[in-house]
Amino acid sequence: MASDSQQTSPSATEDVQATEDHEGFTKPQNEDARPDPLDLPDALEFEQTFKVYRGGTVGHEELGLDTDTLLAMYRNMLLQRRFEERSLQMYRKQKISGFLHLYIGQEAVSTGSVHSIDVGEDTIITAYRDHGIGLAMGMDPNVCMAELFGKKDGCSKGKGGSMHFFSKEKRLFGGHGIVGQHIPVGTGIAFAHKYRGDGKVCLTFFGDGAVGQGAMHEAANLAGLYDLPIVFVIENNEYAMGTAVHRAFADPDLCKQAVPYGMPASIVDGMDVFSVTKAMRDHVAMARENQPSFVEVRTYRYQGHSVSDPANYRTKDELEQKKGEDAIIRLKSYLVQHELSTNEALDDIDEEVKQQVLDAIDFAENSPLPDLEAIYEDVYSQKDYPFLA
Repeated sequence: MASDSQQTSPSATEDVQATEDHEGFTKPQNEDARPDPLDLPDALEFEQTFKVYRGGTVGHEELGLDTDTLLAMYRNMLLQRRFEERSLQMYRKQKISGFLHLYIGQEAVSTGSVHSIDVGEDTIITAYRDHGIGLAMGMDPNVCMAELFGKKDGCSKGKGGSMHFFSKEKRLFGGHGIVGQHIPVGTGIAFAHKYRGDGKVCLTFFGDGAVGQGAMHEAANLAGLYDLPIVFVIENNEYAMGTAVHRAFADPDLCKQAVPYGMPASIVDGMDVFSVTKAMRDHVAMARENQPSFVEVRTYRYQGHSVSDPANYRTKDELEQKKGEDAIIRLKSYLVQHELSTNEALDDIDEEVKQQVLDAIDFAENSPLPDLEAIYEDVYSQKDYPFLA
């Protein structure tokens, strides 16, 4: 699947002795492995190769995806798109309050990633652009829309809103609003997987802007130190709020952030769902062997950073060019060209999805608001709240 295109960058690995602590969990024994800092070599040379997963270089047969699965992937990508288009409409009608960060354009990332893990067993944590990942994992659009409306039947009981989708059943640990703050949490979840010896992995998603946060580097260092079953997924949609990546980072190849932590890393075409699926399967397989890694998924968001962002930092020509790379259109063309479906059948799916989203809006409209007494539920462990008296 991966192309022959490669990038090299400094990297170093070393053998670190370890001892068993809990059910096979290992931790470094620094006293045994500590090098003499004054034992200087004549020269220090490093090299690391990054695999590149280009779009259009792998098909469904290589991935073992049958027609029913392909159509389900197409349906879900459409569901994400139509759900968010209606969410924007409802926001403008003041049915939705607070923040709203849309995932439109990035649907191949969520869909391909979910098809690389065991949903309900493996874990996922992400930032505030979380609707797409939640829907890709199979969350009910009704409860997702109810959450946007701040209603009692929402996935976070109406108290989380757009940025805080959670699902215990699907093992989605959020939706988090503060840039980069969830990355140490994802690392902690991966630590728990290894500590328990359950064989599960954690996918930790964050945007290109979060790469500059110190918490990301602290978490990556611990993941590399403890050999945790985690995949750090950088959703590089080219703009951190309104700042282009090349203006924010001295080296815009964000995959190279893996180098100081001794991890492998890849670059992926995030506008091709098959490329994402292949790359994520490869990296999940590494994680199951307790090899943490980075995946830089190069994608694009068609909307502003949030609904209040007019996106004046990019030109109309750029946006139109990027729309020509739309992952949903690419998958539709693939299905038709390979005679796996027809334009008419795929259009029928679109109409079904549109109605499903309208039904979700009706559900959200008719869901009650949270009870006033619920304000302290799921906040404190104590049932009587004695400190509030």
